Amino acid sequence: QVQLVESGGGLVQPGGSLRLSCVASGNFFSINDMRWYRQVPGKQRELVAAITSGGSTDYADPAKGRFTISRDNAKNTVFLQMNSLKLEDTAVYYCNADFSYYGTGWYYTEDHWGQGTQVTVSS
Repeated sequence: QVQLVESGGGLVQPGGSLRLSCVASGNFFSINDMRWYRQVPGKQRELVAAITSGGSTDYADPAKGRFTISRDNAKNTVFLQMNSLKLEDTAVYYCNADFSYYGTGWYYTEDHWGQGTQVTVSS
């Protein structure tokens, strides 16, 4: 059973910083792309940032220049460094990752979600 566990959320003032972490555990062969999403009540979940296994990154426009996604492949962990936080960054942040599974004569990939961590930006 694969599990993704986020941490690092909390309450921060506008202009402040937070660093989110997401650790993957369980039985899998490898982790491919890892992503951070966020969701505000009543709205669709939106992609914030993504990173490939090789370290290539991509950001949604609201995150560009303020957020940095990174990963530690040895520790099966992805991070999201969030700087210059704004009121509109308030949301539940979710980790998502694609996992590869191999066996004799078979291979498949499957994505999993974490339970989410609340980020609240408020003065």
